[in-house]
Amino acid sequence: MEKYVDLIKIIQNNFNKLSKGQKLIAEFIINEYDKAAFMTAATLGQTVGVSESTVVRFANTLGYDGYRELQKELQELIKNKLTTVQRLTLANEFSTRENALKKVMQKDTDNIEKTINEIDFHTFEQAVELILNADSIYVLGLRSSSFLAGYLGFYLNFLLDNVKIVTSGPNDVFEQLLKADKNDIIIGISYPRYSKRTLEALEYGKGKGCKIISITDSLISPAAQNADVTLLASSNMVSFVDSLVAPMSLINAFIVAIGMEKRNDITSYFEDLEKIWKKYNVYDVNSKDN
Repeated sequence: MEKYVDLIKIIQNNFNKLSKGQKLIAEFIINEYDKAAFMTAATLGQTVGVSESTVVRFANTLGYDGYRELQKELQELIKNKLTTVQRLTLANEFSTRENALKKVMQKDTDNIEKTINEIDFHTFEQAVELILNADSIYVLGLRSSSFLAGYLGFYLNFLLDNVKIVTSGPNDVFEQLLKADKNDIIIGISYPRYSKRTLEALEYGKGKGCKIISITDSLISPAAQNADVTLLASSNMVSFVDSLVAPMSLINAFIVAIGMEKRNDITSYFEDLEKIWKKYNVYDVNSKDN
């Protein structure tokens, strides 16, 4: 079984070829995956009104060697709902500091690889086009996602004239989105545990007619519910720490793609910036990096 394929996506892609009984299982898992994750094959079958063997055949139809393999992936999904204290207990797998170093970095590598394997290029292109044609762009990400939002907004401000970073400062997020309308885009970045304020703000923006680009971890993420376009980057966590390496890489690719389209417009702008940076000693004269 390919390691980096999202279970819900597998079920959705195979739904039409499932038997009537298997479709009942599929619908239950999609809607109640947090409950299904800890059910035995017999219990799951009893819950939806099919036999245990039907549950096993359902797992086989999706490409799993058995129900236990499917169940393991379900349990990965619900980790996103764990509290910080509960997630902290996952750190037990780190027996030494060296072990922690290697496992955390390997997990980040896995997340990038999963994102590369699952990225939908057509969706990525849609997101770029929406940005290029928007009147104003609002970048929203709170709590741990605020770092991603700040980074994205920082570089978009070099490329476009109409970028606003929505923060959790003195003005509430709704006040900062007050002037947004149907010609504007809101980029909402949200990862487990999903910020309720971010989700409310996306719903508010959708109600105002804004187009929503969501950067999140899964199609079943609540941040995807109000999105016109959803960009997925994996963030499977290790312990209480959020793995935001893959989302950052996706954001880098997004910035570069927009920059390619605006190359002719921004060349003189960056030439002027270089003069300002040099005049006011913004960077170390011996450094070539930003």
